[in-house]
Amino acid sequence: MNIKWHREAGNRNKRSRIVLLLSLLGVLASGFCFITHANAEMKMRILLLDNKDFKVPQKNDKFTRLGDNSGDVLMGGVKYSGSVEVWKGEKSLYIINEVPIEEYIKGVVSAEVRENWDMEALKAQAVVARTYAIYQKEHAGKDLPYDLTSTVLSQVYKGANLSPLIAKAVDATRSEILTWQGKPIVAFYHSTSGGMTEDAGEVFSESLPYLKPVKTDCELSPYYMWEKVIPLAELEKVLGIKGIADIKIDAYTVSGRVKEFRVLVEKALDPVIVPAIELRKKLGWDRLPSTLITALSRNDGSFVFEGRGYGHGVGMCQWSALQMARDGKTYREILQYFYPGTALLKYEDR
Repeated sequence: MNIKWHREAGNRNKRSRIVLLLSLLGVLASGFCFITHANAEMKMRILLLDNKDFKVPQKNDKFTRLGDNSGDVLMGGVKYSGSVEVWKGEKSLYIINEVPIEEYIKGVVSAEVRENWDMEALKAQAVVARTYAIYQKEHAGKDLPYDLTSTVLSQVYKGANLSPLIAKAVDATRSEILTWQGKPIVAFYHSTSGGMTEDAGEVFSESLPYLKPVKTDCELSPYYMWEKVIPLAELEKVLGIKGIADIKIDAYTVSGRVKEFRVLVEKALDPVIVPAIELRKKLGWDRLPSTLITALSRNDGSFVFEGRGYGHGVGMCQWSALQMARDGKTYREILQYFYPGTALLKYEDR
C-alpha cells in the first residue's frame, strides 16, 4: 500500500493545494453559500494527505470548517469528486473529501490493485475495502471531522480516476460487506503474504477468530522473495543505538515471521530487544517489506535481510487472491478462505 514519492510530484501537490485553498477561501469571502443535495447513499469522509507527510490531526485538536465546494477537483494530479472541504486545525489546514461510499470504494480498489486483474479478485478487493471503510466509520473517533485517511494509515484512495473494469467489480458487489455476528469485521488485508498469513494478535494485539494464519500462493507478486542491504549506520540512526555489534533474530510469531530482534551493542552487557514491527516502521515499509525474514547476515558495514512478502501479513493477501481467481475461485470463495466463518451481507440490511 505504499507509493513512491518524487520531489517534482511533491511540488505539484503543494501548488495544487494552494490553488484549491485559495479557490475555496475566495468563494467564502465572496459570500457565496454552498448547496447540499440530498443523497440517501452513505457518505465517507476522507482526510487527503500527501504521500510523504503522514501527519494527522489529534483528537484533542480544535477544528474550524472554513468552507467547501462541490464538483470535480484536481489536486496533486488526482481528480476528486463529491464535496471537498477545508478545515483549520491548531497547526495546519486540512482537506477532506466527502463522497458516496461506492464511489470511494472504486477509488480505493483502483489504488490498491491493478485494473487488469481478474474480475473475481477485483470483487474480493471491493468487498474487503468496503468492509474496512464501514468498520472505521462506525469506530472512528467522533471528535475528528473525517472517517479515514487517503494513505496506508487507512487504505490508499486515489479519487475518481477509475477504470471501467474496476467500476464493474464494485457495482457487482454493491453494498456487500463481511460480518461476524451481524457486525462488520476488522477487514485487514495486505499485498503479499509470502506463503502464510499472520494471526491478527501478533500485529494488532487482538486475536480474532476470522483472522488466523492460512497458507497462500503468492508467487505472482514481485515481492514474493526479496533481499535488502541496509547499512549499519542507517540501522543505528533509526534505532537510536550507537555501537551495534550484531543483530540476531530472537523470536518468531506463529506464522514464522520475526517477532523480535536481539541487538548486541559494544561495551554493553545486555542486548537490546527490538520488536520487528517497530524496526520495519522506523526503516520504512519499502525499506523492509515485511517481517517474514528468511535469512539475516552481516556483510562488512551492512546487514543483509532476505525475506518474503510485503505488508503486515494479516487478512487477505491481494496477490494470493489474484492467483485464486485465476485458479477459478469466486470472490465469495476467496473471502471465505481468508476470513473463515464470516457472513456476506449488505450493509443496509444489517
